[in-house]
Amino acid sequence: MWTNIFEYSIFNNSLKAYLITLAIFIVGSIVLRFTKKFLLTKFRGWAEKSEKGFFAFVLENGEQNLLPLAYVGLFYLSVYHLTLSPLWSKIINNLSLSLLVIFGVRYLLALLSHGLDYYFLHHEIDTNKKHVFQIIIKILQLLVWALALIILLDNLGVQVSALVAGLGIGGIAIALAAQVLLSDLFSYFTIYFDHPFEVGDYIVIDSFSGTVENIGLKTTRLRSLTGEELIFSNADLTSSRLRNYKRMQHRRISFSIGVSYQTDAALVKEIPQIITEIIKGIPDTELNRAHFSSFGEYSYRFDVVYYVLSNNYVKYMDIQQEINLKIIDEFSKRGIKFAYPTQTLYLRNG
Repeated sequence: MWTNIFEYSIFNNSLKAYLITLAIFIVGSIVLRFTKKFLLTKFRGWAEKSEKGFFAFVLENGEQNLLPLAYVGLFYLSVYHLTLSPLWSKIINNLSLSLLVIFGVRYLLALLSHGLDYYFLHHEIDTNKKHVFQIIIKILQLLVWALALIILLDNLGVQVSALVAGLGIGGIAIALAAQVLLSDLFSYFTIYFDHPFEVGDYIVIDSFSGTVENIGLKTTRLRSLTGEELIFSNADLTSSRLRNYKRMQHRRISFSIGVSYQTDAALVKEIPQIITEIIKGIPDTELNRAHFSSFGEYSYRFDVVYYVLSNNYVKYMDIQQEINLKIIDEFSKRGIKFAYPTQTLYLRNG
């Protein structure tokens, strides 16, 4: 009698087959619960003790997204041996595939988002950059979901070629309409990853110069020495030649002085040594050369080149001022006179 009951057929499957399916699902669920209770709990405790926050997040995210996938897989295996109609087979296959894509993409995107958040928390303090990368993450998530949807529809038998072509044409139209905006946006990423300058740097672009105050998605803003704000598009900056004075390791300075032709020859010989001693006696300077270079129109010309071992402009001006004052003082002690534009006219009585 019991044998006849077990052999009773419902929708082309015996009652025995349904009971086996139910038993497989129940046993598998117990195994999964055992795994969750013991293994995941053990790993989570180890992760918390080792203070590896990212590893703990991987476990938590896996519990939220991969564990449901395990139940989906268990259900699929349970009903696999049943004789199902083509309609139900298609429903179960499509449902399993859809859940696989949804939970799998959610798991990967959550790892990506948390990984970038972890990086910015420990390596980046610029709030503007954090905000920009949050926008980038949202765009990436949208693109990944769109790609996953297209792949899913293709596997479900939907003809996606027309959809892909339409998206491609629409993307081209949007790109053409927003060409300038996209150019500035990509230039922003060039500035961010290549680091030609950063906030706080003093840069010169053509005839404009100033301190970088903000680097935005479309424009970069500078504050000039005279106080006004200078606004440049990011595309202009990446396509221009610019000088970054903030990253200058040392400053090269050259200047010339002229002394009168009436200066005694012995004193002329001493002038390079006088200038050399003055510059070497000032901290944070390095003399390159000091020479009697030429005979000018109205003076002996001396060329001097030295380095200031700092990129601070005010410090450079303080050093140059100190050099100038000491040269005046030393020349005054020796009676050396600076030259000034003069002409000597010889008149001849006719």
